[in-house]
Amino acid sequence: MTARLIAFTLCLVVGGATGWWVAGDTGAELGLAVGAVAWFALESLRGLRVLRWLRDGDIRNTPSVGGLWGQAADRMRRGLVARERATTEAHRRLEDFLDAIRRSPNGVVLLDAAGRIEWLNETAAGQFGLDTERDLQQHVLNLVRDPDFAAYYHGASFGEDVSLAAPGSSPSRPRRLSVHLHPYGEGRMMLLARDVTAVEQAEAMRRDFVANVSHEIRTPLTVLSGFIETLQSLDLPAEDRRRYLGLMGQQAQRMQTLVNDLLTLSRLEGSPLPGSTDWTPAATLVAQCEQEARALAAASGKSLDLRFVPAPAVQLGGAPHELQSALSNLVSNAVRYTPAGGRIEVLLRLLDGGRLELAVRDTGPGIAPEHIPRLTERFYRVDRSRSRETGGTGLGLAIVKHVVQRHGGELRIDSTPGQGSTFAITMPAVRVRAPQVAASAERPATESQAG
Repeated sequence: MTARLIAFTLCLVVGGATGWWVAGDTGAELGLAVGAVAWFALESLRGLRVLRWLRDGDIRNTPSVGGLWGQAADRMRRGLVARERATTEAHRRLEDFLDAIRRSPNGVVLLDAAGRIEWLNETAAGQFGLDTERDLQQHVLNLVRDPDFAAYYHGASFGEDVSLAAPGSSPSRPRRLSVHLHPYGEGRMMLLARDVTAVEQAEAMRRDFVANVSHEIRTPLTVLSGFIETLQSLDLPAEDRRRYLGLMGQQAQRMQTLVNDLLTLSRLEGSPLPGSTDWTPAATLVAQCEQEARALAAASGKSLDLRFVPAPAVQLGGAPHELQSALSNLVSNAVRYTPAGGRIEVLLRLLDGGRLELAVRDTGPGIAPEHIPRLTERFYRVDRSRSRETGGTGLGLAIVKHVVQRHGGELRIDSTPGQGSTFAITMPAVRVRAPQVAASAERPATESQAG
């Protein structure tokens, strides 16, 4: 302010002195007026430059006008820079937030007060079969045509989710969505959707599992209860008593086998993955399976052509009892389902890359193609009555699948109705080694201990 007063006074003094020198007192008055006008003109020019700078929006290049206008321009520049920085930061945070929503595994749809779509992420577009650009401003009920969702939307009670079938869902490939509406702002709503197909399938599997276990245990318990009641209430001949006790023993053995298989599955699912520190000769596994297969065939009274091809001189790394259980389940299934006079062949062979294949081939009735994908499900049976006759629990292939997955291998099932089946386990190269490799690995350890 002092500088402005000094500049204004200087203009008046210069104008008045110049006018007095030219025309005396009259000129002095005129000079004072001219000096004032010149000062106001200069200030106006400075103000115009500042206004032009504000109008152009180039806040970085502040005009060098000096004086009060220069100070005002500098303060405005700093204010505008701070506002621009705050706006940029707000936009960055908004973009980060939107990017997080875009990448969310859950579907997000923003609806205006009228129920029209304002924004949606790619996940929601895939879940509901929408387009992120084309379907904007479309009413959500026109695009999500599900009676349950419409009732949920109009009910205006959003305390719980609503489950509905996703577009494109079919009995063979069901897809379920859980949808929740969250009101916000002035009448707006945010729709959150998540794919609960796996959750509902797991729940359905749990219910089926409990029902199957209950059924499998109830049947032999019913038989046992009936025989016990008969033995308690009737004075039976010794021959009948022996027969009844034999049948009771079979049912008790059936329940014990079922419980053992359930415990095996539970142990497989709850234990850490097996390491590669334990190595078992493949020939040992095959020899054990051969012994069990011949004993099972003899117990069932069937004459079978059992062929066990000599195993290659390799060792398998992993949990020995799990590997033995998997191979034994495959062989015992083949013995159970192959009719008398049939042939069962068990062979191990090395594949390219150092992998090992363990295959069990039989000449049984075979399996229709539609059943093969579900064979490893718990309690899934192609022929339920035949499975009970053969003494199967419906858990053998589920155990095999878990063991193979835990060891990083693959299970392949090939079957043709009327021609037999082949169940093959392929073990990865990291689980297979030759005896000479094992010897070279053990020799340094022995030498270091001796040293």
